[in-house]
Amino acid sequence: MTSVNTSANFFVPLADQGLIRVSGEDAASFLHNLLTNDITHLAEGQARHAGLCTAKGRLIASFLIWREGSDYLLQLSADILPGILKKLSMFVLRSKVKLADASGERALIGVVGVEGSHGVEGSQVGPTEPMRTASYCGGTAIRLDANRCVLAVPTGEAANVASELGTAGQLNDWHRAEIAAGIPRIVAATQEAFVPQMVNYEMAAIGGVSFQKGCYPGQEIVARTHYLGKIKRRMYRASLDAPAALAAPGTDVFTPETGEQHCGALVLTAPVSAGGYECLVVVQSSGAEAGEIHVGSPTGPRLKMLPLPYAVE
Repeated sequence: MTSVNTSANFFVPLADQGLIRVSGEDAASFLHNLLTNDITHLAEGQARHAGLCTAKGRLIASFLIWREGSDYLLQLSADILPGILKKLSMFVLRSKVKLADASGERALIGVVGVEGSHGVEGSQVGPTEPMRTASYCGGTAIRLDANRCVLAVPTGEAANVASELGTAGQLNDWHRAEIAAGIPRIVAATQEAFVPQMVNYEMAAIGGVSFQKGCYPGQEIVARTHYLGKIKRRMYRASLDAPAALAAPGTDVFTPETGEQHCGALVLTAPVSAGGYECLVVVQSSGAEAGEIHVGSPTGPRLKMLPLPYAVE
């Protein structure tokens, strides 16, 4: 067995995320008719981001989706999983679809490191190409980008897999990697806070929205936002020196331009070892350009903008 380079690589059990399994002969069309992305053309070996919206186009869940045979696995934040599973179940009606909480059957492990990271039997952890999947230890490895991979393995294999991966990190380490990649994740505190474009979901770097597919809940508003108007709010990366109470997802942000009216909110946050937090924040683009964004109140702590790995249009 070839071990990882422990100075550059680590793994993290993703305890705050869970899985929904969608099976049955209508699984693809069922999901395609509900989510923001094209599911009917999701081939084996591929993964995609997708969202579930309200009728008003507001995200109530974000998913990482991949196939295992004819089944579809939906990874999402664990705090919203029971409610989203119930919501999806309301749409089943006569469809030949089965929905199940698969969190107990699969362990989710995040692997962070350089492209040359190695795992079981010295092989690279997961595929090399982003948003591709491969069979892995009785489950699936999903390559997110050059630096991150998710392993969804049978719970009985989790300890063995972890022993082959090297250094264990903390959940906050994974959260910082999520933030650095500029990939949003909807949690309970941010449900119904954003339309997909506000969290850059339609951008090529995320690819969570298809504008070529048919209707889904909120589709009219999402499409109108895309075709008829400039997006006034976008998601950016920033650092924050503030107490924990002001660094929670869903905390409102303000700019001088909007005065007492909030103009966005924190999306994800993670503490850094030097103190303070890194975060993804949705804010009015003009405020981001001016660089004066305050958290919690118009006079609250000020965000310091950090780069994303993609351009915000």
